[in-house]
Amino acid sequence: MSGMSASPLVVCLPIADRRRSYAFYREELGLEPVGEPADDGVPEPLQFVINDGVRVMFIPTGGFGWVIGDRAVAEPGTSECVLTLPVVTPADVDRMITQARKAGATVITPPGQQPWGYAGVFADPDGHVWMVSVQP
Repeated sequence: MSGMSASPLVVCLPIADRRRSYAFYREELGLEPVGEPADDGVPEPLQFVINDGVRVMFIPTGGFGWVIGDRAVAEPGTSECVLTLPVVTPADVDRMITQARKAGATVITPPGQQPWGYAGVFADPDGHVWMVSVQP
């Protein structure tokens, strides 16, 4: 696509609590935050690096509703997409799913061999679905 920026793709997700999301993704899953901390100690906006081309931004539900206008913000547990975190080995999948569960995530699919590869799936504390998968 001509005219597209070389900046990373940013996936935005609604959240209930900035501190909870920061602790879950930074302290438990080890993702790297973007930006300087605000007064509450959490970067504003709250973004994490997934890889060189992708970031995820977490927006409090009220602000998310402002961005999407008259569309409804999905209720927790309603999934329109699955986000995939690529890892190198099956042990990485096992470790990340275990860490996510200990941090309050719900394991949807325990780690194991799937038709597409070794993977596990969890829902974060806001209900967003993440698949952790060994990438070929």
